Amino acid sequence: MTSKIIFCGCTESGLDVLNFLISKKIEISQIISLNSDQAIQYKVSGYASYSDVAKKFNIPLYYPKVYSLKNDQDLSFFEKNNFDLLIVGGWQRLIPENILKCIKIGGIGFHGSSEFLPKGRGRSPVNWSIIEGKDRFILHAFLMTPGVDDGDILEHKIFDITQWDTCKTIYYKISITQKRILEKIIPKLISNNFEKHSQTGEPTFYPKRTPDDGLIDWAKPMIEIYNLIRAVTRPYPGAFSFNKNHRISIWDAQPFDTKIIYQSQPGEIVEKFSTGDFVVNCIDGLLLITDYDGEVNVGDILNSSV
Repeated sequence: MTSKIIFCGCTESGLDVLNFLISKKIEISQIISLNSDQAIQYKVSGYASYSDVAKKFNIPLYYPKVYSLKNDQDLSFFEKNNFDLLIVGGWQRLIPENILKCIKIGGIGFHGSSEFLPKGRGRSPVNWSIIEGKDRFILHAFLMTPGVDDGDILEHKIFDITQWDTCKTIYYKISITQKRILEKIIPKLISNNFEKHSQTGEPTFYPKRTPDDGLIDWAKPMIEIYNLIRAVTRPYPGAFSFNKNHRISIWDAQPFDTKIIYQSQPGEIVEKFSTGDFVVNCIDGLLLITDYDGEVNVGDILNSSV
């Protein structure tokens, strides 16, 4: 008898994983995702529609009543379908306990940070890991519980966070790693021939980030500003500053120089090139801004408020 697998996701990275599983002949019985109106309502970063892949491969697609799945209609959907395995890829909400109890084998969740779980649980671990200047990311697959990233570990893999990575490229690496892990563990879970181990040690938690946390403090060292910009660039709301009464969104930058000295204050624009790229003076060097929204000129001073 074929196992009934439901895939739960609503982001670009999750869509990549779903397409991979289908290409590997792993039969997906159902997709649960959000429609475009729900994505706007819940402010989903990196949203992708799953309707095309559902139609292409004739997979039923269910749009939940609420993103949290804490609704009688959503619970009833799971109770009626008797799924064997739930795969979560790009779903920024915890799965309720009453739904997890409906899944015969359980749900596979993913969480990663620069540390082994239970360190680094919680919100926005990709962003935080880049902001903190970490050089590795450990992605864990675990059996889901109603708690926050506290399930038994099924598998983990480690990859680099380089000085050139952004949140977008880290999600590419997460997608690659998820595919490899799932291809390995799904057959084991279905045949009930898998190993797991509980998390040990004192947990730590990353706090939630909001769009306002992208505000740049030009009194900080250049590398910290650079890390913030690459951590919250697209698909997130981005880092930003103010030029007089206007908001300047900054999407891409690079550390530029520490030997060329300007007698300027931190946040002051000291050069602007014909390409539109501009250079900002920081307390310990120069930062080159190469992708931004807004108007700036040499001599403008970027601030943390209007």
